[in-house]
Amino acid sequence: MHRTSNTTISDALLGARDMLPMTLAASTYGAAFGILAMKSGFSVSQSLSMSALVFAGSAQLIALDQLLAGAGAGAAILAGAALNMRMLLVTASMRPALAGRPWWQIMAGVYLATDASVALIQAARDRGSAASYWYQFGGNASLLVVWILATGIGALLSFGIPTPERFGLDYAIIAVFVALLPGLWRGKSDLWPWIVAAGSVIGMTFLFPSQASWALIIGAVLGAFTAGMIRDE
Repeated sequence: MHRTSNTTISDALLGARDMLPMTLAASTYGAAFGILAMKSGFSVSQSLSMSALVFAGSAQLIALDQLLAGAGAGAAILAGAALNMRMLLVTASMRPALAGRPWWQIMAGVYLATDASVALIQAARDRGSAASYWYQFGGNASLLVVWILATGIGALLSFGIPTPERFGLDYAIIAVFVALLPGLWRGKSDLWPWIVAAGSVIGMTFLFPSQASWALIIGAVLGAFTAGMIRDE
């Protein structure tokens, strides 16, 4: 039992270490989200609650955008959920680690899954080892903690930043996601899903510039669908 406990802890710490580059990136756009949420009328507690419960930078921004556009809570939730459909593929990649686990561990693993989880699994594979459950749990949990803390820091900093756009904070999350793309690339099998997703977003934005947020959602759904079709072949 003692040996198993030590293995669990060491795996979790290793996952947190390998997640560190993504964690540092998340601290940047987590703070940016906190600032933008506060400037959009959220309270500190609402900003923190959203980051803790949703835990998805892009989906949070889409939901925030829908609320600012005057859409109701239902439309904002639908928009965020649609964009997060790509998580179906992320959690599918976690299946080997989740298989045979108690239901509460499966639920925790799925809740903690993010785009960075794919990069974490790839990091373990590059090292020639399997991404165990506790390895992924440690990495993903460390990301969640930093994400919430960064949101809180950004929310507090917002009181001293009257115009976030002046500092380019409204583009901070986009910049970080672009910087993370190389780490998420897993080979030629990703080429068509990326092309379909990017092409859909560019095309929809060009045709319907006033509905840019829905272009992201459609791009994510079509990209995920393409990836699923390729995996099934």
